[in-house]
Amino acid sequence: MPEKIKVLLVDDDEDDYIITRDIISDIPASNYQLEWTSSFDEALTIIHQWNHDVYLIDYRLGAHDGLELIAKAIESGSMAPFILLTGQSDRETDEKAMRIGASDYLVKGTFTPFDLERSVRYSIEHAKSLAEIQKLNSELEQRVKVRTQELAEAVIKLEETNKSLFEAQQEIKKALQKEKELNELKSRFVTIASHEFRTPLSTVLSSASLIGKYKLTEDDEKRQKHVSRIKSAVSNLTGILNDFLSLSRIEEGKIYNVPTTFALEPFAAGIVEEMQGYIKVGQHIQYQHQGQPDQVTLDKQLLKNITLNLLSNASKYSGEGKTIYFTTNITPERITMQVQDEGIGIPEADQTHLFTLFFRAQNATNYEGTGLGLNIVKRYVDIMNGTLHYQSVLNKGTTFTVDFPRNPSL
Repeated sequence: MPEKIKVLLVDDDEDDYIITRDIISDIPASNYQLEWTSSFDEALTIIHQWNHDVYLIDYRLGAHDGLELIAKAIESGSMAPFILLTGQSDRETDEKAMRIGASDYLVKGTFTPFDLERSVRYSIEHAKSLAEIQKLNSELEQRVKVRTQELAEAVIKLEETNKSLFEAQQEIKKALQKEKELNELKSRFVTIASHEFRTPLSTVLSSASLIGKYKLTEDDEKRQKHVSRIKSAVSNLTGILNDFLSLSRIEEGKIYNVPTTFALEPFAAGIVEEMQGYIKVGQHIQYQHQGQPDQVTLDKQLLKNITLNLLSNASKYSGEGKTIYFTTNITPERITMQVQDEGIGIPEADQTHLFTLFFRAQNATNYEGTGLGLNIVKRYVDIMNGTLHYQSVLNKGTTFTVDFPRNPSL
């Protein structure tokens, strides 16, 4: 049986506690453990014990208010989500709550068991996503400390040797440049992660709120529309997190080339089938295998990641109704995979920076993305001892070609 979700209600009105308790008990398959306190100071003490999964905070708390409680709790390090309960729908209060760190707000006397369950569930998921970002940020900070220590050790080593002054200066400059680059990487990571997470999370919250308003059978089409928006936003969030996690593993040297022997054609056809649920309306992936019998020896998972990324990009940067041409080819010496689209193309001035970390072409700024995908693809191809080439014409399309030696020992 799943572990109960522990909820703390902070409200100075016992009647409101009883109402909230009854609403929670009406949630289907209710799996909640509700506790209550009416004291501002006692609430802070309990929150600092980190024993609850989510907090329901009343806006009015005697001489204090719920916004003050949320601000103090977050300032002291609380990571669990806070949901503000207000007496009336007030945009200004809503904006204040979001600015100080509340995950959501509900209007007392109007929300249903469905509304409360939805708010708790999405607030907890939102908190998990933010915790993951902070974890990755902490790992980057640790790597900065390691690089700083390496710099200190390099200076000590230089002092203990008979290197010339010029050589010592060059060594220090290189170490300082690495330090600068890593700090810039950390800063850009935090900025991009915060920006890219904000849009899909807002989509999830707004669509989830609107779903609760469509209660009639004839509203089913509207509900399904917002369910699709939520699924798309969650998929986007998952892709962003996967990109950041993949980059982190590559930087730490935890990605290895582990070749296995498998049939290339059904492998590629399976990926095409998997992509059907993600491409745009009317788009079509035209797959063709050429050449010799299709047994190959490659790292299957890395090849799948490369293929999915290139096909996803081809769909993203092409319009509805366009065709994506996907080809695999085997010769006695080489294994080649090619993805060609009819999309927006890459400006010639941007092509030399295409595989640079976090780089986005000038004509791609209106498309979702972190600028990590092609950098990760290039690194995966390098790990597999392959080569990656591309050709692109602005407003006509782009072709990516991945090439591997047939015999890995060559």
